[in-house]
Amino acid sequence: MAAVHPTAIVDPAATLGAGVSVGAFSVVGPDVVLGDGVVLHSHVVVTGRTTIGPRAKVYPFASIGHAPQDLKYRGEPSRVEIGADTVVRENVTVNLGTEGGGMLTRVGDRCLLMVGAHVAHDCIVGDNVILVNNVTLGGHVRIADNAILGGLSAVHQWVRIGEGAFVGGMTGVENDVIPFGTVLGNRAHLGGLNLVGLKRANHPREHIHALRAAYRTLFSSEGALSARVDALEAAHGGTPLVDKLIAFIREGGDRALCTPRGKDIDD
Repeated sequence: MAAVHPTAIVDPAATLGAGVSVGAFSVVGPDVVLGDGVVLHSHVVVTGRTTIGPRAKVYPFASIGHAPQDLKYRGEPSRVEIGADTVVRENVTVNLGTEGGGMLTRVGDRCLLMVGAHVAHDCIVGDNVILVNNVTLGGHVRIADNAILGGLSAVHQWVRIGEGAFVGGMTGVENDVIPFGTVLGNRAHLGGLNLVGLKRANHPREHIHALRAAYRTLFSSEGALSARVDALEAAHGGTPLVDKLIAFIREGGDRALCTPRGKDIDD
């Protein structure tokens, strides 16, 4: 049974799972689904076609499921999904998707969205992602699992952030970030591999060494990118981390790749 504070407004058509808690002065709209054990602290607004997974926690003044900041939006029945065990801190905004972007904005399981983070329309955020205070994601951004974005960083529309990548604080990211890469600066440049994150994730030492060799092959060689990718696959393919790097580059996107400056080629 849900526990709803008497000052909260919960539409009778909303779906509340077992053990849901809705705090003082919160508002829950008619098309909202709250999974078992979800906690909305005081002054939270959840509206639109929004689903929040089990045991997620949302802190005061967060706004989830309102219309996107996109002038092309015409009220289409788009959605927001937030995964299980995700924590949404104060003043976070997560906006609905749009017809031009797949109709869905999604945040995965076990994510941490710190104070003031903004997830724009049609963003797809993977599992175990951390957005530190005041991170801003433009529309259509894709962030893979286990990425960390430092405080006050901003990501341009349509950019892809690869698995396990790390974005330094106050970084402006306008190009794609390779899996396990570290980027920093304004505009961002690739500063090497996220070796700390790779070790914390308990990847085998030999896999990390293969990825480091692939990184040097990719960015210290001349010639077309496709040829360099073929060369690193021939030399270092067959290990999981390298194969993820190759797959990310070959998949392509709307933005170029972040690349290193000369001094950052040796990670």
